[in-house]
Amino acid sequence: MHRSPGSSSTASSANRTSLRSALGRLKPYLQGLTMRWTLGLLSAVGAGVVALSIPQVLQVLINSVLDDEAAARAVWVAAGVMLALGVLEAGLVYMRRFFVLPVASEAETRMRVQLFSTLQDLSSRFHAEWGAGQLQSRAIADLNMLRRWFAFGSVMFVTSVISVLVGFVLMISLSPLLALIFLIAAVPIMVIAPRFRQRFVHFSRSAQDQAGEVATRVEESVHGIRVLKAFGRGEHALSGFHAEATELRDLEVSKARTLAKFLMAMVMLPESVLGICLLIGLWQVAHQESTGVTVGALAAFFATAAVLKGPIESVGMLLGMTFTAKTAIDRHIEVMDAQVDVRSPSTPRSAPEHGLLEIEELRFRYPGAEPTEPDLLRGVSLRVEPGETVALVSSTGGGTSTLLTLIPRMYDATDGSIRIDSVDVRELDLADLRSRVALAFDDPTLFSASVEENVLLGTAFGRERDELTRPGPEDRDEALQTAMHEALTTAEAEFVYDLPDGVHTPIGEEGLSLSGGQRQRLALARAIA
Repeated sequence: MHRSPGSSSTASSANRTSLRSALGRLKPYLQGLTMRWTLGLLSAVGAGVVALSIPQVLQVLINSVLDDEAAARAVWVAAGVMLALGVLEAGLVYMRRFFVLPVASEAETRMRVQLFSTLQDLSSRFHAEWGAGQLQSRAIADLNMLRRWFAFGSVMFVTSVISVLVGFVLMISLSPLLALIFLIAAVPIMVIAPRFRQRFVHFSRSAQDQAGEVATRVEESVHGIRVLKAFGRGEHALSGFHAEATELRDLEVSKARTLAKFLMAMVMLPESVLGICLLIGLWQVAHQESTGVTVGALAAFFATAAVLKGPIESVGMLLGMTFTAKTAIDRHIEVMDAQVDVRSPSTPRSAPEHGLLEIEELRFRYPGAEPTEPDLLRGVSLRVEPGETVALVSSTGGGTSTLLTLIPRMYDATDGSIRIDSVDVRELDLADLRSRVALAFDDPTLFSASVEENVLLGTAFGRERDELTRPGPEDRDEALQTAMHEALTTAEAEFVYDLPDGVHTPIGEEGLSLSGGQRQRLALARAIA
């Protein structure tokens, strides 16, 4: 079965980072947010400590009740203190959410925007090799997972660990012997934890990569739905999708079973040890004079254990969540660290004014081609004067389309040069160069926008939209409207004026609401404009 780059079967293990290193890669996205996250963490830790203080009040209450003289006053005081602690805990929980949730959403947005920006910079080679579903899953599912980990997993994992440590110290103060026995439950967990981590990380990575393969299947089927229907290949597509979905299900089930076994140990071992603690604790209370353990202390010990039950049981789930988040970071890093093959020069030359195109002794072979394969383009030389029209004709696969894509540097030539007004295109700023070269591809690609926005995509109007300063209809440059009208006329695309809202009519995803010929004409009009 073919796998896209970035899937678990093709990604190099060298790209896997340690947890500490992976978390370090998140620092740029958290600039200006760490204070709020820290306040949220402190609120969560405070709520955990307050919850652990309630059993200590319970100890005082029980011991005081046994003293008839102080019983009435102790009950009222203890009840008031416990009520105040409960209100304080609820307030701290609210503060945790208040501080952390905006941080998580902002970090997710920053990562998603940076990922999208990087995808724009990466070369055609990268996009030709990577499946669209793999990139979509990284931009959506992985970052959603990281947002949940930012908002809940990271904070609660730290809080749970601190709560367990503080709770264990309190247990020691109540009964060192019972605390030591309770600690014994941690030994088997520490033994099985490394194996759990290894298996869970494997299944987590495989499942997230497989989700990308499923997304690729869906994306291909949706975009090719007309072909599938025309050739009656719906059942074939469904069969392939079923195989991918079944593999994803099996991986998710394996991941869930691995986590379930670890959680079972996390719950069963402490619960079993508590039974032993109860028997020994009752013996200590019966020999209170020699052991110093009172009824209140024993009650507080088990109340503390009850409070710790949640953090202890959640540690396993939070570990799994952390490992899944780490895998998402790894997948994010794979794209962010991908090599950018085509870059603007550090000191670009001035943009050409006239448009004299010169190609000299050009050679090109696609990256990754076998050494034994001949160059696709060999020794191509061409001179096109400004205003001159040239037709390039070759047999299918002869490289004419490839030659045209080399002018705006979709790829860089293997050898030779391409010059505009005697300036090598590699010496020009990429954005500047591409704004001066228009291409109409064989497969017309339109966007979910209006006719006007599609036609003016490469003009100043399109760039203004990128800067979120789209002008209103009354302020639009008349020259742009003229250019659009001329482009539509030249491309024989006047049909757009008969659409419900004229040039403001949305044309749907990839322009599927239009016929094939209409899409071709709009794509040609865009190149002309």
